[in-house]
Amino acid sequence: MEMLVQRANELWQRIIVQLASTDFYAQAGIVIFSLVAGWALSALIVRRVRIFREEPQPGKLYDLRQNLHRLHEISTPVTIAVVLGIATPVTADLLGEAWLVRAAQGAAFVFLAYSLADHFIRSKTIIFLLKWFGVPLAILYIFGWFDDVVGYLDSIAFEVGNIRITLYAIARTFIFGVVLFWLGRLSNSTGQRLIRSQPALDAGTREVIAKLFEIGLYALIFLLLLNVMGIDLTALAVFGGALGVGLGFGLQQIASNFISGIIILLDRSITIGDYIQLEDGRSGTLRELSMRSATLETFDGKDIMVPNERFITTAFTNWTHNNKKQRYALNFQVAYKTDLEAMFPIIRDVVASHPKVLSGDGLPVEERPDAEIESFGDSGINILVEFWMAGIDDGENRVGGDLLLMIWTTLRANGVEFPFPQREVKILGEATMSSEIC
Repeated sequence: MEMLVQRANELWQRIIVQLASTDFYAQAGIVIFSLVAGWALSALIVRRVRIFREEPQPGKLYDLRQNLHRLHEISTPVTIAVVLGIATPVTADLLGEAWLVRAAQGAAFVFLAYSLADHFIRSKTIIFLLKWFGVPLAILYIFGWFDDVVGYLDSIAFEVGNIRITLYAIARTFIFGVVLFWLGRLSNSTGQRLIRSQPALDAGTREVIAKLFEIGLYALIFLLLLNVMGIDLTALAVFGGALGVGLGFGLQQIASNFISGIIILLDRSITIGDYIQLEDGRSGTLRELSMRSATLETFDGKDIMVPNERFITTAFTNWTHNNKKQRYALNFQVAYKTDLEAMFPIIRDVVASHPKVLSGDGLPVEERPDAEIESFGDSGINILVEFWMAGIDDGENRVGGDLLLMIWTTLRANGVEFPFPQREVKILGEATMSSEIC
């Protein structure tokens, strides 16, 4: 702390001396020239680059083009910081010192940080880091104290075995870790949105590319963070061996689901939007497919989390993967006295009149609504009605109940009787029993 106070006094004396020197006014002129040059360069870039000049229209890659267009809002702080960054070493070579230009450069970076936070950054954590870490660091750089502070933090250390951990290393790892993971999450969401918006790729291929992009991005962030921490990347070989042993024992199930997820994405046996029925009878629409599990959304608002391994090791039914059209059947009884030849056309017309049911002369005969005798029951004739529809008979396409009501209403109006269980009891040997009683 005494060293910092001493440096502050020395700096103040230097400022007094510099204010009376010609070098001060030369540096002031360089700062003014840099500000004007940065502003002019920014205006030229905005005027020449079309994406900055014109508001993008909705269409392909609209989100990316919109974000690129918004960069013109920070073009001036960026160009000024760049020009001052070039002017600082040039001034130091020409005049032997460049403290005023360096101070202007630090102020330019503070202005740039606030511009980024104001226009682009919505994360409260990143804004907190910019205000309470970025700005103080820029101020330290302005007054030339940055290297001294770094040296002081690096001197505060403790050792764990052969590893020396300093306060500077901890602070650097924390700051860069937060920034890297924030950039990674932002890049991941943007990249996956762009990949999934490509119409030239089918849904399965888009999912494969999106997941591989996510894995590669976070692997890169992990390696960069190890480098920031000062860990030798050759140590990953030892870590990889230990990880392999761990996968062979405690992480076997996790690894199995991970590999199964990659296999599913590559062979494209299931895709987002498929209606899947599991071996245990549970079913739902595939809403999300991650590297660990799949999420099936049922029509009653529930989510079924299915480990990826289930789709590799057990049987399941995919109702809509290759063909959205499905055939369904309805069963009911009519009385034996019913005129079936007159009833069947009525039933076919009623079923065909439903807007969700596929019908018409353009369809193959086997896909048109049909009614036929299924069997003969104890109380009546069992009737089978079959129809096709483009979707699952549930949720918004729930038509089975509607058709039964329509059939019941129409047949009642035409005098068709729906039987109920009846039993006829006959007493045999009535005369013999009467004589025995007498």
